[in-house]
Amino acid sequence: MIKKILFSLFLLIGLQVISQENGIVVKKDNRIDALVEKQGRIVPPAIKPQIDGFRIQLFFDSDKNAVLEARSRFVTQFPTVDTYIEFNAPYFVLKVGDFRTRLEAEKIKVEVEASYPTSFIIQEKINLPRLEKDLE
Repeated sequence: MIKKILFSLFLLIGLQVISQENGIVVKKDNRIDALVEKQGRIVPPAIKPQIDGFRIQLFFDSDKNAVLEARSRFVTQFPTVDTYIEFNAPYFVLKVGDFRTRLEAEKIKVEVEASYPTSFIIQEKINLPRLEKDLE
């Protein structure tokens, strides 16, 4: 008798759970789906692959316009050498080149020493140097 009552009780509870699962309605804002989709996207890195190499620190100043002017003078002399401006409070720093060896950096440094006497070579992560076909 107790077995029949327990069996009936479990049967009723099971049927009630099954009927409740089909009746669930989720109300949500459509922007949630858009946000989940945006956050779930695989985004490629924003930076180029980098390797160990050398750059020349040409110039630094707290006035950004002075650094931009130094950059434009350098670009007119060396249009194929990449330039980078970084802000290390309180100075803007002009660095140039993506040199794989110190010798490559030394060649450019010798040519710019007259214009930038305080320039020096630093070792840091660099972007992969451009190929010859990219320069054309």
